Amino acid sequence: MGKKIYVGNLTYATTEDALRSLFVQYGTVASVRLITDHYSGVSKGFAFVEMGSDAEAAAAIRSADGTELDGRRIKVTEAIDKPRQDRNSY
Repeated sequence: MGKKIYVGNLTYATTEDALRSLFVQYGTVASVRLITDHYSGVSKGFAFVEMGSDAEAAAAIRSADGTELDGRRIKVTEAIDKPRQDRNSY
């Protein structure tokens, strides 16, 4: 199984296809998930990309972090799995 990476500082106009095009040069892109607002559907400015292997993910993080995409310098790091909190458990 590959490794998920976090991609931040995206413009609201950046698409999943643009992210896939950027990361495919570092290896197999298993999935791309652009995070959007639940109600408006507008991008929240970050995404998760899953690469085919840990080595490909490491190459993508090392090479893509700080590069420009759609006019902005993006932040690329290893994704951290955080457990979802149940919103009804207050």
